[in-house]
Amino acid sequence: MLGFLKRNKNTKSTTRQELVEGKDFYIENGFYVMTAHFHQKRGYCCGNKCRHCPYNHENVPTTSSTS
Repeated sequence: MLGFLKRNKNTKSTTRQELVEGKDFYIENGFYVMTAHFHQKRGYCCGNKCRHCPYNHENVPTTSSTS
């Protein structure tokens, strides 16, 4: 059974959330692809440049060129 831990910022407690295939994720070429629904349930951008990020990749580090 798949799940993830969601942390409450106010109480610093965690709860386990179940994942539902087709709603929270789908499998593409053997990889789990998380949906926008999953990301919204999590509540923040993780910074990993996810395909379906509903937060406009706000925590993805920018790269700077030094030429």
